Amino acid sequence: MALFNSIASWLMVKRMHQIDLFRKYPHDVQNEWFRKLMLSGKETEFGQLHGMGEIKNMDQFRERVPLHGYDDLKPWIERLRRGEQHLLWPTDVKWFAKSSGTTGDKSKFIPVTEESLYDCHYKGGKDMVSIYCSTYPNHQLFTGKNLALGGSHKTDFYDDYESYHGDVSAIIIQNLPLWAELLRAPQIQIALMSEWEEKLELMARSTMKENVTSLAGVPSWMLVLLRRILDISGKKTIAEIWPNLEVYFHGGVSLTPYRPQFAELFGRDVNLLELYNASEGFFGIQDECNGDLLLMLDYGIVYEFLPPGEWEKPDGKTVLLPDVLPGVPYALIISTTGGLWRYRVGDTIEFTSILPYRFKITGRTKHFINVFGEEVMIGNAEKALHTACEKTGAVVGEYTVAPLFMDKDGKKGAHEWLIEFTQPPEEPGYFAELLDNALKAANSDYEAKRYHNFILQPPVIRILPCGTFYNWLRDSNKLGGQYKVPRLANDRKVADAILSQLEVTR
Repeated sequence: MALFNSIASWLMVKRMHQIDLFRKYPHDVQNEWFRKLMLSGKETEFGQLHGMGEIKNMDQFRERVPLHGYDDLKPWIERLRRGEQHLLWPTDVKWFAKSSGTTGDKSKFIPVTEESLYDCHYKGGKDMVSIYCSTYPNHQLFTGKNLALGGSHKTDFYDDYESYHGDVSAIIIQNLPLWAELLRAPQIQIALMSEWEEKLELMARSTMKENVTSLAGVPSWMLVLLRRILDISGKKTIAEIWPNLEVYFHGGVSLTPYRPQFAELFGRDVNLLELYNASEGFFGIQDECNGDLLLMLDYGIVYEFLPPGEWEKPDGKTVLLPDVLPGVPYALIISTTGGLWRYRVGDTIEFTSILPYRFKITGRTKHFINVFGEEVMIGNAEKALHTACEKTGAVVGEYTVAPLFMDKDGKKGAHEWLIEFTQPPEEPGYFAELLDNALKAANSDYEAKRYHNFILQPPVIRILPCGTFYNWLRDSNKLGGQYKVPRLANDRKVADAILSQLEVTR
């Protein structure tokens, strides 16, 4: 295994030379991919409709092709799912990544072409390992297995045509080459099971016996699996079960609120490497220790960025990569080898460095609280939670925040925080005060609305019993790695559903 580890490491590190090229020449790489996308796009029905064969530059592209949300592309995608081809991309499409994005009611079915699977999703997976091997040259990653916590997939039948949909992680696992499958756990029959609770149980029992050297998955669900492994084994820490575990590749939701829990569960230092991989594409990898995400520019994706004030406009004016500025929250727009054209991902990012382009994820264009003009983003909320937890010794498991609306009797508005603690604060009132002050420090709009309680009252903290969020996800048929607890909302739909469930169980 030592020889295999050395050979595999050498192959992975070779890729770093190509990554260095797009670090140094990002605009040339993006221009080259733009030309390739136009050549492919002109062969499609969508491309012919928008005259892609005549488009020579990004200015013409932005003039002729409008911005698209999922609902705009949905008619094209539904035709693809039923067997029509060459609509959005010139090669056949049979796989669709099912994504909720949040725990909303509607599902999205994102086309996964052979090109996007191999040149984007697989390339991203290999690059995360390449970057890790380069950062930690003394690693022993390939002497054991990677435990990947993924979803499942299903077959759709349309007359005499079959297509497939599922979590993007399940699509990747199903199509892995043999050499990669040999380095993964658990066995594929368990990894792709659709019944989530049964799968977690089988995963826990089967992987306990493996030599696991790396983990990959969404933090909230990985915690559930690791806790179950400890319950079954009777051990106190994961280090007692997997002494050679050295890295956790994480993404999907922020690790910040879960970091203390992982540190306790691991029982030893484990390297952490953040990813930004979504159903629509693989966008970023943390390429420096404790650093931000490197924008991956050679994955068949052309990027545009909507600045604040343009997010919700149907014809919002985008900024291209050479013109982005650090510290500005941009909504992400992509055109891809999966047939997504000027597609609104729904996420917002903020560049922290230029050349190379590194960024952090700041939230969602539709998931923030701005009921009273306070404009609280997810980054503000998680920074404030971290401060309150650090000063009180509390540990947050899950949370969501909803507005308490003003009423006709003059009652002022507030934010209601529904929090499930794994270690509750001794003084909830003090925790709420710290949270409030940290939000004021992080967000001037919130601070202004809180001034003398003129518009916003102090936040209301509601401590929920352990297991509340898990039970709500289960009862809503939303168990699985692609589902996430929504953090911030401008309505009370999620909050009231959770609270009503608690009332029923009392």
